[in-house]
Amino acid sequence: MAIVAIVGAGLIGRAWAITFARGGCEIRLYDGIAGVAQQALDFAAEALPALADEGLLDGQMPEQVAARLHVAPSLAAALDGATHVQENTPEELESKKRIFAELDRLAAPETVLASSTSAILPSLFTESLAGRSRCLVVHPINPPYLVPAAEIVPAPWTDPDVVERTRALIVDCGQSPIVMKRELDGFVMNRMQGALLEEAFRLVADGYASIEDVDIGIREGLALRWSFMGPFETIDLNAPGGLGDYVQRYQQIYARLFPSMQRRVDWAGEVLEIVERDRRVRLPADQLQERQKWRDRRLMALAAHKRRAARDIGS
Repeated sequence: MAIVAIVGAGLIGRAWAITFARGGCEIRLYDGIAGVAQQALDFAAEALPALADEGLLDGQMPEQVAARLHVAPSLAAALDGATHVQENTPEELESKKRIFAELDRLAAPETVLASSTSAILPSLFTESLAGRSRCLVVHPINPPYLVPAAEIVPAPWTDPDVVERTRALIVDCGQSPIVMKRELDGFVMNRMQGALLEEAFRLVADGYASIEDVDIGIREGLALRWSFMGPFETIDLNAPGGLGDYVQRYQQIYARLFPSMQRRVDWAGEVLEIVERDRRVRLPADQLQERQKWRDRRLMALAAHKRRAARDIGS
């Protein structure tokens, strides 16, 4: 049984802990702030029965998965015998440098050191480390126990065997890896999400659509296909002759649009007042936490549906 050390047990760390424990790994949780690791166990105790209800524990009982989760009394104790470390500390470069220096000093030479960072290139916080070849980023979409895609991002000096071992581990834990060939600012998912958000803010700022109309366009339109196939498969199936035929038919439309899509709208500018006002009409601020719970239950139901559909129809 693989031993995974979760370093930083807040929002992302606790979600990774559930993911790896469901996959059969023994989990050691460590957080420098007193009580946070225990709170992660309490969160798991609440989440696991709901996952079981949706059939998302792979036939396991909640208590079986919970039994693999342990609080470590120190960082050294968390790392002792670990084959994989998943770091989830604050999104600050200097903080990443400090914690990775500690991880590199304390962890066994063969232990993989992975960061959950969503925005910091791995080369920026691993370059000076003696064990830099075993360092990389594994960036999830939160929560990973409901959203399986995870980006594996190597630094220029990351050993290819480390990338492969990491890919194999997260596949064994039910995740779907995006294995980048080399690092790039924003990785893959934030670059694609960023392109969509840029256009969404621009459409609202320029008075072409309301925020709800934009949300409907994704929620009731594009996302229905995107929930089970990506953009390349989408266009491959949207023309009689496949992808090449689609390009021949429709590329000129997007080429015509592209110049008008190069102007940025400041998200924190005047448009923010419109977006904030309209969102708070639809969802008062004091209901945000309840709506987040609703989102997670909907994600559970969607994940369960996708599993059934893949089994019954094919993936």
